[in-house]
Amino acid sequence: MNVIDTPSPDFMLEEEITLFSDSVGKWIDEHAPPEAVQSWIANSTVPRELWNQAGEAGLLGLSMPEEDGGMGGDYRHEVVLMRQLGWKGADHFGISLHNAIVAPYIWHYGTEEQKKRWLPRLATGELVGAIAMTEPGAGSDLQGVKTTAIKSGNGYVVNGSKTFITNGQLANFIIVVAKTDPSQGSKGTSLIVVETDGAEGFERGRNLHKIGMEGNDTSELFFNDVHVPADNVIGGEEGRGFIQLMQQLPQERLNIAVQGIAAAERGLKETLEYVKGRKAFGKSILEFQNTQFKLAEVKTKLTVARVFVDHCIGLHLKGQLDAVTASMAKYWVTDIQGEVLDEMLQLHGGYGYMNEYPIAQLYKDARVQRIYGGTNEIMKVLIARSL
Repeated sequence: MNVIDTPSPDFMLEEEITLFSDSVGKWIDEHAPPEAVQSWIANSTVPRELWNQAGEAGLLGLSMPEEDGGMGGDYRHEVVLMRQLGWKGADHFGISLHNAIVAPYIWHYGTEEQKKRWLPRLATGELVGAIAMTEPGAGSDLQGVKTTAIKSGNGYVVNGSKTFITNGQLANFIIVVAKTDPSQGSKGTSLIVVETDGAEGFERGRNLHKIGMEGNDTSELFFNDVHVPADNVIGGEEGRGFIQLMQQLPQERLNIAVQGIAAAERGLKETLEYVKGRKAFGKSILEFQNTQFKLAEVKTKLTVARVFVDHCIGLHLKGQLDAVTASMAKYWVTDIQGEVLDEMLQLHGGYGYMNEYPIAQLYKDARVQRIYGGTNEIMKVLIARSL
């Protein structure tokens, strides 16, 4: 999608990456066309078989090592997938959370046995991943988590509730943030996997009704004396969870920035098509100086955002993306996303307020970007600590 004419960095222009981008775009055209996305929105979820189809196409486990059942790619492949989903309006499919948030906890920190047990099944779609961090009383403050996983016999008993969990209705592989030693605060936090198929005491609550991203299932989850084997603690040792979360959150926040720019670029493309075709006072909306100025501002903001995020991707590929820079990308890009989509909706006039126009969906979807992954206010706190 060449809307803002921003030169891509060399690492995104390698032939294998551009060919992969083309193939992902074609797969989305076939499996997630606009009419399919509308059915997701109507049903508040994607079809379960779409996960298996993605696995068959090699779109799950993109950056997981081949020896662990993945495709052997790197973060660039995840970026390509996120961008294509955003450009084509199929970003309600929670595949990037599965690929670039859930799976990395296993292949970065899992024991060899855990990798062999779970990663190949995550790559085929047999397992659909989710991560259960947020609770009714604990959002961006992960130290406030109340869910417990207490040792019992040869395993753990998990108790607690989670909310706002992406992929929550379909996921059968859930990484739960829990306190294995509530007396130790963050040092007593562990990540423990609950395979939900046949798990007694596990319940799914409501598929939450949202103002945007309606095609993705977002749920409440309840754990009532759920027994989990001892070897389901990621890494095989208690108390590592908080450090694991802190090390992986920069990638999650970069993901959000990548997704934000892709969605905003689609918004610009849709708006350009609209203002060229829509007439007022005998000329196209695009011929008005106000329209030209607004679009010039949008193009500039998105160009600056894309260059910064490409810089962050380059740092991340070299293992140099720090939490502060990732926080900058997450907060600033999502703020820009909201600003420019608001401006572009305005250029649509009354039609921008109609759900049948893509700009309305883009506007609604953008609002949560400033909330999940750590609110933008928390991002500013983290940045301020570096001063």
